[in-house]
Amino acid sequence: MTRPILLVVTPFAPDALSVLRDDFDVVDWRTLADPVDFLARQGGHVTAMITNGMAGVPAACRDALPNLAVIACNGVGYDAIVVPWATARGIRVTNTPDVLSADVADVALMLALAAFRRLPQADRFVREGQWLTGPFPLARRFWGSRVGIVGLGRIGRLIARRAHAFDTEIGYNGRSRQDVPYAYFADVRALAEWADVLIVATPGGHGTHKLVGRDALQALGPDGVLVNVARGSVVDQAAMIDALRDGSLGAAGLDVFEDEPDVPAALRECERVVLTPHIASATMQTRHAMAQLVVDNLSRHARGLPLATPVN
Repeated sequence: MTRPILLVVTPFAPDALSVLRDDFDVVDWRTLADPVDFLARQGGHVTAMITNGMAGVPAACRDALPNLAVIACNGVGYDAIVVPWATARGIRVTNTPDVLSADVADVALMLALAAFRRLPQADRFVREGQWLTGPFPLARRFWGSRVGIVGLGRIGRLIARRAHAFDTEIGYNGRSRQDVPYAYFADVRALAEWADVLIVATPGGHGTHKLVGRDALQALGPDGVLVNVARGSVVDQAAMIDALRDGSLGAAGLDVFEDEPDVPAALRECERVVLTPHIASATMQTRHAMAQLVVDNLSRHARGLPLATPVN
């Protein structure tokens, strides 16, 4: 009897994959010489998939895997996975919540602090010998500022907790008011108008596409700072570039972009933007924990046990 196939769509830890070989034949989608031929010959044997929230299920696979039973998303966001489609097909979807939330919150604060205090510019100032010619220009302090958080979920709450330690005021926007000691704003524009820094931590997907648009960026203002650790799709990137260019937005700290890894030159060349290559959850400890959770979910599925972190 042919063993079930686990189709690996996105990069995954080799040591974690070795554990899954007890239950599956593992096939790396990215190394297939002829994916169409593979799907025609072996598609019926694929019962499980590893992907992430940006890649989702490859279009060629949508109707070519009749026995796909579980999709394990290696990440907390699953916006590229069409969950209603999976549910209608009887396909279980899992993700890796909680284990990466604290790291993402750390990076959100790191980007905010770096943008306020102009850390990359200060680093270059020393490295390039400019300090010899005079002092570095004054920057803005972060403590005591108004921090607006778009999306007060697991990550947003941890961002709020960290920001509170800097004696800041916290405000938030979300689908509903929560039982928290922070100011609630019914729309993003009102939150941006109130805030000194707007930190985007809401899930991606159709419902939040360009949620932070031109109006919100204008409301944040020429002294305001935008930080995005969510998805590039949540912010209107073209409007953000325009606002940075004309000075109607003060600065930005960005870990995610609209068309990663293609970052527009307008952002790469802007002195008022701090850029990181989507590394908010990229610590050794967290990536290990994420991989272990993926393995746990797939092993549970293979043994007919309840999933550890089901989405649907």
